[in-house]
Amino acid sequence: MAKTLVIQPVTRIEGHAKVTIQLDDSGNVADARVHVIELRGFERFCVGKPVEEMPRITTRICGVCPWSHHLASAKATDAVFGVQIPSAGEKLRRLCNAIAYMEEHILHFYILSGPDFVMGPDADYAVRNVIGIIGAVPEVARRVVKVRHMCARMLEMVAGKAIHPAAAVPGGFSRPLQPEERDQLLPMAEECLDLAKFTISFAKSDIFPKYLDAVKTIGVITSGFLGTVTEDGTLDLYDGKLRMMYADGSYEDFAPEDYAEYIGEHVEEWTYLKFPYAKKRGPFQLEDGAPSLYRVNSLARINVADRISTPLAQAELEEFRSQFGRPAQLTLLYHWARLIELLHNAEVVLQLLQDPEITSGDTRAKVTPRAARGIGVVEAPRGTLIHDYTTDEEGLLTHVNLLVATCQNNSAINLSVKQAAQALIKDGKYDQGVLNTVEMAIRAYDPCLSCATHRMDGTLPVRVDIVGPQGELLDSLEN
Repeated sequence: MAKTLVIQPVTRIEGHAKVTIQLDDSGNVADARVHVIELRGFERFCVGKPVEEMPRITTRICGVCPWSHHLASAKATDAVFGVQIPSAGEKLRRLCNAIAYMEEHILHFYILSGPDFVMGPDADYAVRNVIGIIGAVPEVARRVVKVRHMCARMLEMVAGKAIHPAAAVPGGFSRPLQPEERDQLLPMAEECLDLAKFTISFAKSDIFPKYLDAVKTIGVITSGFLGTVTEDGTLDLYDGKLRMMYADGSYEDFAPEDYAEYIGEHVEEWTYLKFPYAKKRGPFQLEDGAPSLYRVNSLARINVADRISTPLAQAELEEFRSQFGRPAQLTLLYHWARLIELLHNAEVVLQLLQDPEITSGDTRAKVTPRAARGIGVVEAPRGTLIHDYTTDEEGLLTHVNLLVATCQNNSAINLSVKQAAQALIKDGKYDQGVLNTVEMAIRAYDPCLSCATHRMDGTLPVRVDIVGPQGELLDSLEN
């Protein structure tokens, strides 16, 4: 008989979600959905606030990726005020962005997704976690903990604190970096680069070869991709033009402020996440290979970019493309792409610290409130992040829209989960390892659900179940 499987909670991601898998009468998968069951509401309660407060408010959206919201918000406020920030201020923002990327990608590869590959997807859940990593590869684990803590310390030295920062201000950066601070940061950056080089080498020799069959079969879908590039097509994680690459490899470039002409937003009643889609390729369709389907995050970025500016990462990109082509579509390749970005950001941190201008005192320009619209775009570790603000003549917000990376991957996450479930569950047969492998299709995208949960219409449907001492349902209340 038909049956519904529920995976709740989805583990080793940021935020709360569950998966429902519908089996047909033969025990095969008819459908699968990822339900996001939390809501934040930042777009609503920010209206009426002074726009200069936004870089301090939106960083509280998430404690895992606060820097991405902080920098996107700062860029949006720059645009509202119509200010060009000093070069040193931009370089300090870029420095913090690159350090935050290292911290994020280390977290995801070694702690969130790593247990699936080091212990294996079928390992008991009691050891398929960070504790299991420590037991399996203790020397690597010690090194990872040290360097990730070092990244947090580097952010604290540059910006005052690592989490919920307030250093990027309208018009630039709040304080210069002192020469003696730069000198302390340089050996830390060298150690971060060493770990990045070790990590991609370790993954290519000891991890990825064991899972090539899984890479080719789990969560596989066909889509377009979106990311940020410079005028000559080079990968850029802080600023540039947006490139929408379609599944056939063709692409369109557009200015960030024109995003609404290229990206539409659709709502479904069963999740708080919106479903962005490529407007130029037709209406929203939740199906594999739909012309309007696109993805963001690490795999998207290295697909859309013609090249990477740093030499070690560029060499890895060339090797990656020689094996998987362009655009690469296999979902589990997000992990490989993430390590190329880890290496790139480690190189960028070292380059910026060696730049004489990084210790310049000219980090901030004066701003004046006005009625305007400002759009700020950065590449968050989880993908393209857009902050869109409109203010009145007193600089108070009248409209806020946040187009978050995980929302843009929402369709792809659902389709990848469905494909993985259909590939793995046959004739009603499944076990804990199979269900975890379905979860792996979600973890590949490194979703951040606290960042992503909001509805266009602002509604918040709530149901409260009153349960008795024996677990019986006594009553349900709905708004």
